[in-house]
Amino acid sequence: MRLKILYEDDKIIAVDKPEGISSIKENDKSAETVHSILQKEYNGKLFIVHRLDKDVSGVMLFAKNSLMHKFLNKQFENHLIEKKYIALVHGILSENTGLINKKIRQFGSGRMGVDEVKGKKSRTKYDVLERFNSFTLLKLTPETGRRHQLRVHLYSIGHPIVGDLHYGEKSLQKNFSRLMLHAEEIEFFIEDEKKMKIKSPLPESFLNVINEIGKL
Repeated sequence: MRLKILYEDDKIIAVDKPEGISSIKENDKSAETVHSILQKEYNGKLFIVHRLDKDVSGVMLFAKNSLMHKFLNKQFENHLIEKKYIALVHGILSENTGLINKKIRQFGSGRMGVDEVKGKKSRTKYDVLERFNSFTLLKLTPETGRRHQLRVHLYSIGHPIVGDLHYGEKSLQKNFSRLMLHAEEIEFFIEDEKKMKIKSPLPESFLNVINEIGKL
């Protein structure tokens, strides 16, 4: 598999991750990942800065040296990196914009869920891009970075992401060819006072589902 390069210089490389492939090694150590595929093309070590869920597509960033790795990690720790996602969800959201402010923690088998007592602070801003008969297309801006945050938050308000087999009614979700969540944009400091924004266009697999539900 060849990965599409969205941006590259001597410090970083950003790739367009397809859905269906893990960001890094998971349970099956023999399976190819975004990191392993990319690493084969470079002599030097590539440092993992962040990850996307296996079924999520979009922009993914790697550092080419330890100094840049630390610089980017610090930005993540201090919430200085802004990411935006596109998601198609079930149902119609009436408000054009909103904030989901619900604490999240891990339950059994790696599943995440809302827990206002024991959970960690989690905030997701959303803006409606388009409404269909029984679906809504959203732009999501996570203000925190919890595991499965976007998927859990939207499920918790009764609007699970289309195609999400973990957070939604499986008999309904299995009718869709992919998880309809795409990491569209990441903005970060490339230097102390210089910001960079990298965007990933919606893939054909995402657009195909949009076209299909638009006909319903």
